[in-house]
Amino acid sequence: MKICKSGILLALSMLTSCAVLDQSTATAPLARNAKWALLPIVNHTEVPQAGLRAEAITEVLLRTGGVNNLQRYPAQINQDSLFEPAERKVVEDALVWARDQGVRYAVTGAVEEWHYKVGIDGEPAVGMTMQIIDLKDGARVVWSSAASKSGWSREALSAVAQNLIKGMLSEAPLE
Repeated sequence: MKICKSGILLALSMLTSCAVLDQSTATAPLARNAKWALLPIVNHTEVPQAGLRAEAITEVLLRTGGVNNLQRYPAQINQDSLFEPAERKVVEDALVWARDQGVRYAVTGAVEEWHYKVGIDGEPAVGMTMQIIDLKDGARVVWSSAASKSGWSREALSAVAQNLIKGMLSEAPLE
């Protein structure tokens, strides 16, 4: 009987994709009905527009999570390019814009991995960091998360990214 239970546990563990998630704990709940802004998610990969793809998924997941008063930064702020990375300036410009808009919370982050692994199976792999910044409290980071996830060879990269971002945001202390 022990062998069967061990075999079942082994099989179940093999069926789940690999994921790692580390998060900070916010000192207070964050109001869903406050004014929010989605700022640039910086692309640290060699995949063009991975940050923009992560932003699109993040925006939808924030809205479906009840953050309805969400603004997106102006497109001209982020010039996603492989040739002239200016991530810090882009985020700073977006923070200035968000303050000017009277935003309370800003969501930003970075994509560290966004690709299909090389090999026979070509599993999708995504790695990201995300932060929520309280702009009324001196641009203090009130919540942060770092996560990575890989999927199976027949899974879409966007599905793995969506599950990863959903898992990250589900731990944010929204009320």
